[in-house]
Amino acid sequence: MGASRIGWKAEYFQKLTTADQAVGLVRSGDRIWVHPGNAVPQPLLQALMRRAGALREVEIVHLLTLGDAPYAGREYASSFRHNGLFLGANVRDAAAAGDADYTPICLSDVERLFTSGEMPIDVAFVQAAPPDARGRLSLGVGVDCTLTAASCARRVVAEINSNMPRSPGDTFLEVGQIAAVVETSRPLLELPPARTTAVTQRIARHVASLIPDGATLQIGIGAIGNEVLAELAGRRDLGMHSELCPDGVVSLVRCGALTGARKTLHPGKVVAGFTLGSQPLFDLIRDNPSFEFRRSAYVNDPFVIAQNDNMHAINSAIQVDLTGQVCADSMGLRPYSGVGGQLDFMRGAGRSRGGKAIIALPSTAKGGTVSRIVPVLDPGAGVVTPRSDVQYVVTEHGVAYLKGKTLRQRAAALIAIADPKFRVWLYEAAAGVRSVEAPNALVA
Repeated sequence: MGASRIGWKAEYFQKLTTADQAVGLVRSGDRIWVHPGNAVPQPLLQALMRRAGALREVEIVHLLTLGDAPYAGREYASSFRHNGLFLGANVRDAAAAGDADYTPICLSDVERLFTSGEMPIDVAFVQAAPPDARGRLSLGVGVDCTLTAASCARRVVAEINSNMPRSPGDTFLEVGQIAAVVETSRPLLELPPARTTAVTQRIARHVASLIPDGATLQIGIGAIGNEVLAELAGRRDLGMHSELCPDGVVSLVRCGALTGARKTLHPGKVVAGFTLGSQPLFDLIRDNPSFEFRRSAYVNDPFVIAQNDNMHAINSAIQVDLTGQVCADSMGLRPYSGVGGQLDFMRGAGRSRGGKAIIALPSTAKGGTVSRIVPVLDPGAGVVTPRSDVQYVVTEHGVAYLKGKTLRQRAAALIAIADPKFRVWLYEAAAGVRSVEAPNALVA
């Protein structure tokens, strides 16, 4: 019986149950979508693990999640199989060991898997704010791909957390879409702040030098993004159109730098798909009309992104080769993260009037013993952004502009921003007079 027949409040209380009872809706062979990021419905996952012995071949699909992911453990192999569309630290080792799967896909394309039936969702585990006066349940800190997954799922189990902020935008489910409701009152999972270093600060300063007043920003996952935002406190009328909304937004809003006044699409609004931050950010977005959360299929659509004039996309990388190819999702053959929204925003910003597509990374890894600027990518490394879509590459040593450059010009520009102790090796490898293997003295 629907909410229109008995009223949403009565239907809501009919569906109210415990986590252990709610996960009884999961059957062997089902595919479960899990609300990612700060919105992971932990009580539902914990209850699911208690049912492990009764379940077989349940596939668990999600983007980056915070907290533990015990279902990816080898001991649960007969019950659960994880399929990561973007890997976090909690499932990375399992994917590398073959105990979990990784599916490389642009964030803008994920929801098409659900709507097309290519990846049907049997059960969606979501976390939402308590219903408003109309009985609508806001997905709060994470619309991302979850609103579409829930809309396509055969059954939706919702953790209703009194601490989940209601966020404006396309964020709502109706009580009638929910099969079971579990009420909680607990803190949301938070992303610990990344460690600031002298290197990340220098990179951020170089990136900030490329960003004018009135620019619209996208910030990718990683330490450098929040560092860049901290460097922009003196700018005016910045905007944001970004797959994720990070903690650095809080200080920019408070100091008056982030107003969206010059945005050409959704002026005055911070447009995002999800947060990846902590409590001050959650407090800021609560019922804040300056924010507009939307599905990733919209936020990450390169054609939508390009409608923002002066779109500046800032993303990170693991390696960049001397032709400009960007690896951001693996360390050689070892899956590390995901394609995410990098290519979406590199292409969207590259087609924006006045836009800039920026890849920012430290010049070295492993305590300075390994160069991230390399003659060729490691064997098996995934190319997330092809060399044709890269405009700017930034390290602590400066800025390289690659758009429209020949392979020889690209190599010279990238060597100039590599760590100085690797530059001779890179020149010689590029010239073909030395092996592309790193000098033995510099290998960790």
